[in-house]
This record gives sequence, structure tokens and C-alpha cells, in this order.
Amino acid sequence: MRLKRREFLASGVKAGLAAGAGTTVLAAIGQHRTALGQARTKVRLGYLHTPAVDGQIWTGIDNGSFERHGIEFDPVQFTTGLELFQAMIGGSLDMLSTGAVVSNFPARGQGKVFLVNNVEFATAQLWVREDQGVKSFADLKGRKISTTTGTTAHVFLDSALRANNLDPAKDVEIINQRMAEAVTSFVSGAVPAVALWVPFDVTVKSKVPQAKKLVDASAYYPKAAIVGGWVARNDYFEKNRETLAGVVRGWSEANDLLLGPKADAAIAALQSKHYPQVEAPAFAEQFKASKYFTAAEWRRMHADGTTTRWLQQVTDFFVAAGNIQNPVPASQYFDPKIYLETVKA
Repeated sequence: MRLKRREFLASGVKAGLAAGAGTTVLAAIGQHRTALGQARTKVRLGYLHTPAVDGQIWTGIDNGSFERHGIEFDPVQFTTGLELFQAMIGGSLDMLSTGAVVSNFPARGQGKVFLVNNVEFATAQLWVREDQGVKSFADLKGRKISTTTGTTAHVFLDSALRANNLDPAKDVEIINQRMAEAVTSFVSGAVPAVALWVPFDVTVKSKVPQAKKLVDASAYYPKAAIVGGWVARNDYFEKNRETLAGVVRGWSEANDLLLGPKADAAIAALQSKHYPQVEAPAFAEQFKASKYFTAAEWRRMHADGTTTRWLQQVTDFFVAAGNIQNPVPASQYFDPKIYLETVKA
């Protein structure tokens, strides 16, 4: 029978007093919390349903790694990172996990980045319709491109256009839509190009088999690396550092499971439980579209400034595109201390 926390504490304190061993009682309480999970903290977590964002989340929930470290998520799915931040700023979420937008709102002073998931290596992609006369970047001049502005896809699109001598503000017309609508516009032929993120490429491949993937974000790595990660509300970050450490511990176990000897089984479980609509081979391809690192490798990159530089280069885009006044630099909105103290080299 599972003891109620209050009953256990009462019996433990009585036993400790009888033995004159207060420290023993405290130790017993700590062991009870770890063993029975009575000290779990409920965390309101917003996320996007894409492997690059929720892969570690669902793996950690399913295998119990977050629970083992005292974390119980109340997960809420959103469509875009912009909507996630609006909910968190409004107080509906304690923290969130998303893509490139982690370099946007924190630069406005809205949230603290404390954990990084991945590099959006090939998750952002530019698709074109050759049947509408677009076969190369040169053909995009004067044409419409649908995407969701202010997101990973938009950051990638900006880099891709500039790398091919096209001015995003002058040479093309960027149409801002929610990603589902942007893809629908492309499928219907309303626009000849779409900048998207996986798994929306599945829809394009099935509905427009003649579509051509012009380029993906891997072409601009590491110079234009785009990272995704976790952000906590400012007040939550300051008052709940131990909870954040528990999140980091649970995440690191889940992350390394997805990269270790049992990775194939872990990825297959993620697909079958949370992405059943995506065929297993396609899901495996989507998963590989992100660049992942072990918890120890992230520790090194947090310590040597690599992660901060990656965050800052995307912030620079948002500062220019969004006209952010007096932006907070990544060196201030990204705090790796909890990670560095929690994950050992």
C-alpha cells in the first residue's frame, strides 16, 4: 500500500524523535520523496508537436525520467512558438519548449532560456513548384513565398535568400500564415513556394509529389545554426531553480536515451505512441533532420560559449526583422548555470 505523504512524515518524525536522530528523519524523508515520488512538482509546459521540440519531452515522460526527478508535466500543445510565448507571458504556462523563437522573446526581456534541445539542422525546408516556373532561387525573384514569420522557418528562409543574392524585403513577397495554412496555400497552387518545418513536409510530398525541395537548413550550418530549447517565465525562473534542475536531469536522461545504444527502440516508441500518423521510415528521417548532442556535449558547448553564439546570431535576425529596441543579449537571457551545475562533465 502506498503511504500518504502526511502519514509518512508524521510516523517518520515520531520515530526520529524517539531515537534522537533528527538527521536520520530528514534522510528518510528525502529517500521517501525520491522512492515514492511524493514530492513531484506539477509544471505547466507548453510545446510544439514536432520531434525536434517534443522528442525528449515524451521520451522522458514515457520512461519516467522526469518523474524520477520530481517533475510532473501538465503538457499543452500549441501550433507556433509565438502562441507559446503569448500564453507564457500571460501566465498560463510556467515554461515552454520551442524552436528559433527562443531567441526572440527573451531578447525582449520575456523569459529565460535554461535548456537547449537541438540544432534545427534540416528541419526547416524551402519547397517550390516547378510547374509554376520555379526551379531555382533565381526564379523566386518577384514571387510569393508562404511561411510563418518570426519562426524557425522564417529565420531559415532569410538566410537562404541572402545566401543566394536575394533581398527578403525587396526581391520576394513573404506571405505570413500559420504553417498549416501556408502549406495549404502551396498545395492549392496559390503560392509557388513555402518555407516550412517538418513534419509539414509530409503533406507536401503526399499532396504535391512533383514539388521540389530547393534547400534545407543544413546548407547553412554552423554559420547560421538555429537552436531550439526551453524557456521559463522570468518570475518562475527566479523562484524555482530546483524545479528547473529537476527538468534538466529528466531531460538529460531522455536526451541520451534517444542518442545511445537503445536509440532505435526509443525513436520507434516515440513514433508509435505520439506520431502514429507518420510512417516509421518517414519519422526516422524527420528525427534525423535535427542535430542532437549528448548531455555532456551540450555541457561543453554551454561552457565554451558556442550555445550563446548560436542563440545570439538568431537574435540578431529578430532584432533587425522585428525592430527590437534595446535587445537583451543572449549572454544575459541564456543562463547555463543550472545546467552546468546539474549535468556533470
